[in-house]
Amino acid sequence: MENEKHNLPSRTAIEAELRWRSEHKLESFYPDTGPLRRELYVKHLQFFEAGAKYAERCFMAANRVGKSEGVGAYEMTLHLTGVYPEWWQGRRFNRPVSTWAAGKDAKTVRDILQAALLGAGPQYGTGILPADALAGTTPKAGTPEAVERVYVKHISGGRSDVTFKSYDSGVESFYGTRKDVVWLDEEAEQKIYSECLLRTLATVPGEPNGMVLVTFTPLWGMTELAKDFIRAEEGSQKRLITATWDDAPHLSAEAKAELYKSIPPHEREARTEGRPMLGSGAVYPISEAEIVVSDFAIPEHYIRAYGMDVGWQKTAAIFGAWDRGNDTVYLSGEHYRGQAEPPIHAAAIKARGKLRGFIDPAANGRSQIDGQQLFKIYRTLGLDIYSAENAREAGIYTVWMRLSTGRLKIFKSCRNWLDEFRTFARDENGQIMGEQKFHLMAATRYLLLGSMQRWAVPHAPPSRPLRRETRGIIWS
Repeated sequence: MENEKHNLPSRTAIEAELRWRSEHKLESFYPDTGPLRRELYVKHLQFFEAGAKYAERCFMAANRVGKSEGVGAYEMTLHLTGVYPEWWQGRRFNRPVSTWAAGKDAKTVRDILQAALLGAGPQYGTGILPADALAGTTPKAGTPEAVERVYVKHISGGRSDVTFKSYDSGVESFYGTRKDVVWLDEEAEQKIYSECLLRTLATVPGEPNGMVLVTFTPLWGMTELAKDFIRAEEGSQKRLITATWDDAPHLSAEAKAELYKSIPPHEREARTEGRPMLGSGAVYPISEAEIVVSDFAIPEHYIRAYGMDVGWQKTAAIFGAWDRGNDTVYLSGEHYRGQAEPPIHAAAIKARGKLRGFIDPAANGRSQIDGQQLFKIYRTLGLDIYSAENAREAGIYTVWMRLSTGRLKIFKSCRNWLDEFRTFARDENGQIMGEQKFHLMAATRYLLLGSMQRWAVPHAPPSRPLRRETRGIIWS
């Protein structure tokens, strides 16, 4: 018994370990293994990786998915310290950086941004910024327990800094010198955003620009800032990432159910799906909860086909399965890849089985790849494809009628389709914002408008009866 006691850690050792963990919170984020392992945070990692290419990034997400702490504060800490994990594929700074972190007003900046980075005061060091990396702070006049600036030790031996700012102080407070990183938590007025963007522009020839990070839940509807990111064309410096509760492994089903009950109905889509509130111009104003189903094995008697939108920046295909018994189509899979040659896309589509496809009719007259038409190229590569109808408004109406009557369901695994769906909206003039980047929305129209009578006939139906449930079709 005595030996066992000697093998137990001392109280001093336990307290030291707990103190170290509280002062190095950063180490607990995005682990290699476990129920909250890094690979499960797909959208968060996409946002980080986009930093290597895009100067302006927006994480438009649901509440409680970690957008402020796990995205904004986490990335800011890496840049401030210069200590990046081995798995990091985003942008890196090899020198100290000067940054801003801004929010709605001084109180919310203190309670959210400052708390995320520093932890509780007055002895800071229990936030994401490691305690041993803090080199000092300066207080903010007029706001109790608020900090105006934080100095951070950089791995190079220099010193980085982050200054806290608030939108309610006016655009004039955002005038100033160049900044390497600006983090805006929640939406800012367009003039403040523009001023922040100006602060990140390089002032020396050959020097790279800085970057702006925006993290927010779209409670204000389709604002100018939201529109700018939704409209952004491929190849621009803007990148939009959306995230829902389903993209946050730390939220259990029980927690989501409790949270959902506490949210006013008109705010549920914004707070749970990161989608601008209804009435803000959504092309398909319907909740994801009404159209998304869990994946299931497609019965043999379902008719299957796919719609395809082609292009160099992105080629997309959506795969459909039609249960003619109740006239319900299930979007059961997707192909979504950019900057690849037709053989790559053709191989991925053929791997799904021998299916009939309906392709962007513009491909039949588009001259690419040694002057050959893409339509003919894909047929030569073995795809059984046909030209689709491209009446946009008629196609949108067809999709909407199926969605609104419960006759079009989407598999939960179709993440890219859902990403497009969340930001597929019209501007005040009724025009689709950033239409050229909604490839899967277009492919869905090609699949459904005037094509269904030409879908391939399936095998004979199975002899066993089917029992229908609200979340899909299962065998009795």
